[in-house]
Amino acid sequence: MRTTIIKKTLRVPTSDGAPGDGAATARQLDAALLSSGFKASRGLLDHVGGLERAEAFAAEVVRAVKDLIGARGQHNPYFKEFPHNVPDTLAFWRECLRDAVEKGGTPTGNLLDLPKYGRVQHTYEEMLQAHDELIPSLKDRVTVVHLGGTLEEETQRLFEELASSPIPLAESDRALLGELAVLCPDVAVEVPVRENRAILNAVRLVAQRPLEDVDTVTDVLRLAAEASGGDVTLSEPTRFRSFRRPERRALLGALDGVAAAKLGDVRQHREAWKRLGERLHPHEHPFETARDVFAVARGEKTARSFAGQVEMAFADGDTERAVKILANAPGLLLRQVDRLLRNGAADLAGHVAVAAPEVSSRVLVSLLEHLANRTTPDTARVFATRGRKVWIADDTRAPLDPDAVAAVTAAVEDELVRRLPEYSELVVDDEVLDVVVPVSGTEEGFGVLPRGSKLTLEGDVLRFFAHWRQHARRTDYDLSAVLLGEDFEHQGQVSWTSLKHGGAYYSGDVTDATHGATEFIDLHHRAMKARYVVPQVNVYSGEGFDDVAESMFGFMSRDLDQMGKPFEPSTVRARSAMRGKGKVALPVVFERVGDTWSGTWLHLYLRGAAWGNRVEENRDVVKLIAAAALRRKYFTVARVRDLFARKQSTQDAPRVRVALAQDESGEITTVADFGKLLSD
Repeated sequence: MRTTIIKKTLRVPTSDGAPGDGAATARQLDAALLSSGFKASRGLLDHVGGLERAEAFAAEVVRAVKDLIGARGQHNPYFKEFPHNVPDTLAFWRECLRDAVEKGGTPTGNLLDLPKYGRVQHTYEEMLQAHDELIPSLKDRVTVVHLGGTLEEETQRLFEELASSPIPLAESDRALLGELAVLCPDVAVEVPVRENRAILNAVRLVAQRPLEDVDTVTDVLRLAAEASGGDVTLSEPTRFRSFRRPERRALLGALDGVAAAKLGDVRQHREAWKRLGERLHPHEHPFETARDVFAVARGEKTARSFAGQVEMAFADGDTERAVKILANAPGLLLRQVDRLLRNGAADLAGHVAVAAPEVSSRVLVSLLEHLANRTTPDTARVFATRGRKVWIADDTRAPLDPDAVAAVTAAVEDELVRRLPEYSELVVDDEVLDVVVPVSGTEEGFGVLPRGSKLTLEGDVLRFFAHWRQHARRTDYDLSAVLLGEDFEHQGQVSWTSLKHGGAYYSGDVTDATHGATEFIDLHHRAMKARYVVPQVNVYSGEGFDDVAESMFGFMSRDLDQMGKPFEPSTVRARSAMRGKGKVALPVVFERVGDTWSGTWLHLYLRGAAWGNRVEENRDVVKLIAAAALRRKYFTVARVRDLFARKQSTQDAPRVRVALAQDESGEITTVADFGKLLSD
């Protein structure tokens, strides 16, 4: 748990070891952290310096930060001198064929069968000898690691941060919340997100403690899914386990208390309810109202849902009746604003102003972002699920009336301004102005920002990488990049079928990841002609992103005179885990802006094929996704800054500062917490 806390918060829980002289270890810790692009705060150095047995404690800190940026493994590219001496593609393939013949083999025409192809031909130490030492630069990243409280205090603090999150958590954070809930059973916290409530209730269910905050039938279904090790978001089917009799009684009792008013919600997940009914045996318990839930799921009883009433009103062409029905469900009203505007709803801004105070901030933010993109037509609609799967469809909707959009926007913004905290001074770092205010969790990693966020990368060379380690069978991932021009026209690619093109260089194809495999692509700014570069990671064969032991994507930047080995921890700007159901990962899109690069986070996955995914087969889809992502208007920190400007400052209120990470003083509200500023 100590390692997890360091990776999640960059706070180090204190050691309860005996006092002593650890000054030498403290100096070694600081040097080790600096080599990876981190720096120990003064408080952390003083704490380590006062421990008698500080070595193990310091080593744990170093392991945690190295794991955070993906530096614990040996990143060995196929081409030993990469990015130098990368051969032409056909010349390299001919060399592989020649090598096979010289070794007495009979080439089959399949590159994967050639002994020299896809298997690194040198040791990690030999690769290191082919590279000079990294020359430090002022542009290299330095991230401060702070001293925290005791392990118990930091565990509780992290639990409270995750449980009280105003936005849905990423999958990895949901799993961590379940672990922390076991360690913090008596910590009281307000939990606004229903998935988080289900996770905490699953722990209470197993411990036979009273369930809390269950007010819909779907809450019970989420709880049962989580307690069965399934998907608490209900996006994927769950195989429900056999529940003990006290657990069945608790679940049915909770269901009995809410079913009467919420039977209309059952049909949305009717198949899941039927499967759960087989496990709960409702006929064995005296909860008659709860039995109605399963009767509705089986079609033996009819219950018209709230959404069904709305659909009937739209089907009858009665928009005003639809508005009146939706007025009883403020969240659903705001989610239907686009449809209501398209159907000519009158005085919708007034209805939105009445409903907005009852709706969560993330719904308000999502509506503002949506409306900002609906007054002009778009070439295509890009859909992304909470599981980050993406698909594209033609946009056949007519643009919305700008005046109507402006009226609704003003009503929503007024509510957000009301929710903003009082402040005496607002300081926003320039580097975060283009960061998107989060409305859902992001990928696990370091320096990872919400989808649509932009960041600037300085340096002559932009290098991105993919690393994976297979779990049970041979797995081949392929790092590739699509190169696009000013108007998103295709200009080429870099992949295992094209080792270099127009200033972009590929480190070589590695086809086995028993002990981990890494592939790199270099973009040399001065030689590049492409305006946009879209990296992708294709599952060619073997285990998917959710099945491998580990998989990650990251990028770094450096100047040409810095030299160094292919993977230098201090130059890593971001490292994101790759976990998704699709077979093609699209983590980010890069754009050349003057003498620098900017990156826009995507966090998307294409379905792809079961086997043999290649950049040539999806480059047209990737082009559409990149164009849509870069043209979209996002709700960023800059817009929240403008909302703050509309709220009068108060002399005695606290100072608010927004940045990507805490500095030495620690007096910063990070972007990850920014959504809480908009909460009630």
